[in-house]
Amino acid sequence: MLQFAILGAGRIGKVHGAAIADTPGAALAAVADPVAEAARSLAQAHDCAVRSIDDIEADPAIDAVVICTPTDTHADLIERFARAGKAIFCEKPIDLSLARVRACLGVVEETGATLMVGFNRRFDPDFRALKARVESGVIGRVEMVTITSRDPAPPPIEYIARSGGIFRDMTIHDFDVARWLLGEEVETVQATGSVLVDPAIGEAGDYDSANVLLTTAGGRQCVITNSRRASYGYDQRLEVHGSDGMVAADNRHEANIRTATAEGIAQPPLLDFFMTRYAEAYRAEIAAFIAAIAEDAPPPATGADGAMALALADAAGIAAREGRSVALEEVTR
Repeated sequence: MLQFAILGAGRIGKVHGAAIADTPGAALAAVADPVAEAARSLAQAHDCAVRSIDDIEADPAIDAVVICTPTDTHADLIERFARAGKAIFCEKPIDLSLARVRACLGVVEETGATLMVGFNRRFDPDFRALKARVESGVIGRVEMVTITSRDPAPPPIEYIARSGGIFRDMTIHDFDVARWLLGEEVETVQATGSVLVDPAIGEAGDYDSANVLLTTAGGRQCVITNSRRASYGYDQRLEVHGSDGMVAADNRHEANIRTATAEGIAQPPLLDFFMTRYAEAYRAEIAAFIAAIAEDAPPPATGADGAMALALADAAGIAAREGRSVALEEVTR
């Protein structure tokens, strides 16, 4: 039975704690959080101990940690627990600096630690079914990918100001999905950004509306469209166009029904919260991490994947600011 500790008992820590508790072969043994009440609440929910990070690091009975702390702590914690011989799951991003990410991954490589980055969308059942259809060859050679990702409403301005910007905070998930589906690495990035939702977001130095065009060396393209506001719910769609056809994953509704009357056709609203929309994905990614530890196999979303998604985010930021196409090698060399 693998023994886990969660670092950070906030919203996403609770999600991962429940996933660990629900997965055979794993148990939540400890929780650490500087907010005592948050730590106590999560520990009581899963009948485990509240421990300090130092205690968890030193405890040989703890096999793995799940890092759900603020972004600016991620790289330091990854290095600490890699050196302590623990397997590590870390929420994205590893850091907002690509140089810092590379240094961190050097420690992971030196220690031989297992590191998985939390790109949960790879584990969504609909998106995985879409990828399986693409890999089956039914739509032929992949030519174009379209990703739509729009939030119901923007996060607080305080969060925006420390998030690293829309490309590192929001689009980073879409960059990972794009790499996962294109089948080739991206060579060039074009991007535009605007402030259309809330002037305060612009005052904080960010965009709230963005479009990105990724192009691979072989000419495959991916268009990503993001908005911090979708009045109709959490808008999450994928489409892959190939030489012989197309496969798409549509939005999730509160119920999968339609009503038709003389007045027209209606459906229940879209799901309107990311932890509801991706509840199954969060459980599946923790199960995949547990399986990677048990089988001593590489995890399905690695530190290198995290670094590449951040590099694409950095390239998109340059492209939007400077109004030009950016070669990925400009930020990775």
